[in-house]
Amino acid sequence: MTPPPPAPAGRQERVRRTGAGRAAAVLALVALAALIPLLGPSAALHGTGEAEAPGAGGIALLRTVLFAALCIPVGELFVNRLARSLPLPDGTPPVLPRSWAPLAAGAGFLAALGLAAVVATGNLVPGEGTDIDVGGLYASRDGKLALLEVNAFLLAGLCAASRRPVTQAWPLAAVVVAEALRAHPTTEHTPLTGAALTLVHLTCAALWAGGLLHVLRVLRPRRGRPDAVAGAALLGLYARVAVVLLAALTATGVCSSLRRMPPETILEQLTGTAYGRTLLAKVLLVAVVAALAVWARRRLRRAADPLTAYAPARAEVAALGLAVAVSGVLTALPVPIRW
Repeated sequence: MTPPPPAPAGRQERVRRTGAGRAAAVLALVALAALIPLLGPSAALHGTGEAEAPGAGGIALLRTVLFAALCIPVGELFVNRLARSLPLPDGTPPVLPRSWAPLAAGAGFLAALGLAAVVATGNLVPGEGTDIDVGGLYASRDGKLALLEVNAFLLAGLCAASRRPVTQAWPLAAVVVAEALRAHPTTEHTPLTGAALTLVHLTCAALWAGGLLHVLRVLRPRRGRPDAVAGAALLGLYARVAVVLLAALTATGVCSSLRRMPPETILEQLTGTAYGRTLLAKVLLVAVVAALAVWARRRLRRAADPLTAYAPARAEVAALGLAVAVSGVLTALPVPIRW
């Protein structure tokens, strides 16, 4: 069999430049996503008169990594299930990219370990190893939840690397439950209601952000291939579910905000408190994400080539990444209402 002729030198150079440009764009986006939690708490608290907790930037960064590490495997499980339900013309299963779940579980484990160390030091950033009271984690509710997240990410990584990666859904669900309970201490008014809202909100966010990221990874090798129709069908199937996820995200987000900022004070707190400012930034980001989603869905339905929706969908997932970083900042800021 005669090997195919090599690509022209000019084309190889264009491909090389395109790859370098994409790598630079990804690095810039990652740097921006890291700067948001590191500098966000100080910027949000400026001029509000509220005190910044020690190490708020580092804690926000760890929570951002934890949220991202949760989104990636949840999105993979979700989209892989959607892909298996697609009827392909030749009956063969869809080609799926290599899983990022083991790497995500490792990052989540390290982030959860860092957050557990903060809890073990009395919610302070430990200066040295002797400041960490590991045994004290078992004596408090926050400590037990932190240990649960550490063990859950460890188990999720083992499941992701096993022959049945779908089993990682159970430890990932444990992380979501632990985060929902952690965000609403027992001293809060109706903590179970708040935890239930956060549970639904976080689950839908992980499915939306992680799912779109994995859809784009599935679509990328399909572009320009004869099976592009199947790729467009997968994006369309995901888009229909994403509408429901966005509705649930909006409803739970509004309810959670009203629990912490009553309607008569919400306008003042959106500009006068760090929590309100960051929440407003998140709302604006979600609005941008929703606009990009509508643009991508219109291209998917009306364009001659449905895969032209790839570009706005890629911008959408980048904006979702920034929204995840802003969510990490929210967790490190003082709640505006003291229960």
